[in-house]
Amino acid sequence: MNRAGAARWAIAAVLVMSATPAAAEVHAFVGAELIPITGEVISDGVLVIDGTTISAIGPASSVSVPSEATLHDVSGKVIMPGLVDTHSHIGGPRAADGSAPIQPDVRVLDSIDARDPGFQRARSGGLTALNVMPGSGHLMSGQTVYLKLRPAETIDDLLIHTEDGRIAGGMKMANGTNSRRDPPFPGTRGKSAALVRASFVEAQEYRRKLEAAGDDAGKRPDRDLAMEALLEVLDGERVVHHHTHRHDDILTVLRLREEFGFKVVLQHVSDAWKVADEIAAAGVPSSIIVIDSPGGKLETVHVSYENGRALEEAGALVGFHTDDSITDSRLFLRSAALAVRAGMSREGALYGMTMAGARMMELDERIGSLEVGKDADIVILSGDPLSVYSRVLETWVEGEKVFDLEREDDRLIANGGWGAGNPRHQALDCLEELEVGR
Repeated sequence: MNRAGAARWAIAAVLVMSATPAAAEVHAFVGAELIPITGEVISDGVLVIDGTTISAIGPASSVSVPSEATLHDVSGKVIMPGLVDTHSHIGGPRAADGSAPIQPDVRVLDSIDARDPGFQRARSGGLTALNVMPGSGHLMSGQTVYLKLRPAETIDDLLIHTEDGRIAGGMKMANGTNSRRDPPFPGTRGKSAALVRASFVEAQEYRRKLEAAGDDAGKRPDRDLAMEALLEVLDGERVVHHHTHRHDDILTVLRLREEFGFKVVLQHVSDAWKVADEIAAAGVPSSIIVIDSPGGKLETVHVSYENGRALEEAGALVGFHTDDSITDSRLFLRSAALAVRAGMSREGALYGMTMAGARMMELDERIGSLEVGKDADIVILSGDPLSVYSRVLETWVEGEKVFDLEREDDRLIANGGWGAGNPRHQALDCLEELEVGR
């Protein structure tokens, strides 16, 4: 073979090797207490991750550790599923503006900074999946986006996709005082509901025109991105995440949902304890916030730590959210602990931190519990998840460690301090960057 031929063979061999997929990494965690959420607690468990998914879970006596696995001795630790936050504002999202109270065509996806240090702060609190939303200053402020907290350089690295390839997300709506201001915004609660009704009726008419036109492009109405988004809501493809506080505002949301048939998750529901039976009867889930510091708006004056207990006893699905930065993502587990202190069951509170949120985001077949075949999103804790003394030691997303308290830069984010808010932290080593700048 001549020299040129040998070179071509060498290049071909390199290409073949580079095209061969790397073997999936296998990890086995042994000795920890496992909290599967959907099953009984396992006191001396084995959890096996194969690539991005959970491949085995059970007592040490019944689960064998694969010979090729990297072994992690986590004796004395606790492992539970990654936490799911159904309402976050991490990444500096901005969506609708002051031009109109209803803007369903706006996407929060287009305004999120994936390198914002808030994402690493969330990982340090054990969060692995988020619903990032625009604010509540509009009746409809735009499309939310569901994110996985993978290592990221761009927003595309964080996106969750549905089975048909769509970017997963919901629609943010609000009522009460936030969306009331000078025209063109509504000045009263009654006008707020009227504007929402009119928008959904307009979307129904848009659908009628599309159906009447059929395949005749000449008869089809001009494309309308706002109407397309509203039809996704009406067709159940996009869940409404509805900011609401007062008991009368909560009932207005339930009324609109009954009229138009959209799926809805009630967010905040400060007065949930007043109308828990009505919420349960409607079959609507609630994502509550547990704030352990004073302040807020007048319509939240009756918020109660007992919301979780009241909703649980009524039979409603209840979860939790941070509304970060209202509640710091690093302290998310505190919400469950405070709810239990106010009478909610331990099992219900832990379910609310994980599976309830997964169900609200329609991702429960992938996340929310430790089950074979589900995404390998896990949190390793130093102790009981409801203890104020417990720390998040490690957070894993889809089989990859994304937070480790033993790493100096991760510990800075978890504990706080000078440099912890460096927005370049995920792309550069925070401490080295600070040293260079001194």
